[in-house]
Amino acid sequence: MDEKSHVSLEQQLCLVCGATFDTGSILLDRRMRASMHRHTTTGWGLCPEHQRLHEQGFVALVECDPRRGSVSSAAKRLRPDQAYRTGRLAHIRREAFAQVFDVAIDAAQPVVFVEPGVIERLQAMVPPVD
Repeated sequence: MDEKSHVSLEQQLCLVCGATFDTGSILLDRRMRASMHRHTTTGWGLCPEHQRLHEQGFVALVECDPRRGSVSSAAKRLRPDQAYRTGRLAHIRREAFAQVFDVAIDAAQPVVFVEPGVIERLQAMVPPVD
């Protein structure tokens, strides 16, 4: 039985892997009404593993299928909740990203959504390890 309470543990969804993770914050209904479940998802963030990789200078490439996602025609940008993730992802150093894609991204941007095939093409550029 999922009883409601006036307090809740905050969770977020990872931008990279889509997993739910605890933020360590506690949410409180200021009216002291039993309005929240035990866990409340408040938005997007990075799980501890992907936060560590971002801090080490990596950009996450998340493969998304544009035919299955829904892009707002006004914004012309894919929001995390609109992305249909295929499950394939890769991490690339920020410096290498700028060279390979010839696009500058903000240093605070941890994730880039890419079309199917991009990750395969990047893997083909890397020589096999003996």
